[in-house]
Order: sequence, then C-alpha cells, then structure tokens
Amino acid sequence: MSDTNMRDAIKAATITAMKAKEKERTATLRQISAKIKDKDIELRTSDKETPDDELVTSVLQKMAKQRRESITMYDDGGREELANAERAELAIIEEFLPQMMSEDETKAAIAEIKAATGAVGMKDMGKVMGQLKGKYGAVLDMGLASGLVKDALS
Repeated sequence: MSDTNMRDAIKAATITAMKAKEKERTATLRQISAKIKDKDIELRTSDKETPDDELVTSVLQKMAKQRRESITMYDDGGREELANAERAELAIIEEFLPQMMSEDETKAAIAEIKAATGAVGMKDMGKVMGQLKGKYGAVLDMGLASGLVKDALS
C-alpha cells in the first residue's frame, strides 16, 4: 500500500469484492467508504488540514473500536451469531489499518518527547500528547498512550 493511498486501496478492494460477489465484504467496505465520506463532509467546515491517510486511519480506528465493543457486548449477551458478524467486519477493517506501535515503542517515543520538551509533571501532559499525536498519529493507540504518558509524568 506504499505507492497508493489508503482511500484508493479501499476502493480497489471494494471493486474486487463486488466482482467476486462477496456480499458481506462488499457491504463492510462500502460502510468504510461511507464513514470516510462523512468525515470528509465534517471536515469541510473545519479549517484544520488533515493528511488523507491520517484521516482514513482515524475513521478505521473508530470503526474498529466500535466493533470490539459490540463483540464484547454480544459475547456477554450470548449472541454468538452477532458477535461473529462483528468479528468478520473487524477483520476487514483491520486489513487497512497500519501496524500500530507496540507498548515498548510507545514508551520509547514518550521518553524521547519528554526529554526533548523538558516535560516533568502532569501539567505537561497536553504538550507531550500533542507531540505524540503530531509525530505518530496514524500508528499510535491514543488510549494506550494516554495511560503511559500519565505514568511517565507522575
């Protein structure tokens, strides 16, 4: 996916799935495209410029998080068929997500930013999180990073 952007890869996968008559895969890919389009429309009124792959990644991360939450709820409620449908959608979504940074890589990035910015306490958390997001936004699990930054600054 290095020479094409994520948006093009999703479009190509949708066409391939349609030609192969893979109904569930096509439906999930169309859902991804619709969410991306919604985000495009939402950002039209914003003056903030977001790199395209970063925008697509954030949409995919949000969709993946929603699927994981649904899987947990369906499993807890004994609704195995619904949980399996969500798992299938999650697998398709994850095909397009970049490899996320590991916990150790995240800790190393936090230590580097902490040293570069001179961050020492919780009052510097926003500064460190901003730098992290700016530098590693597309491959950073912000939930994990937030907890690790708190630990590093307390």
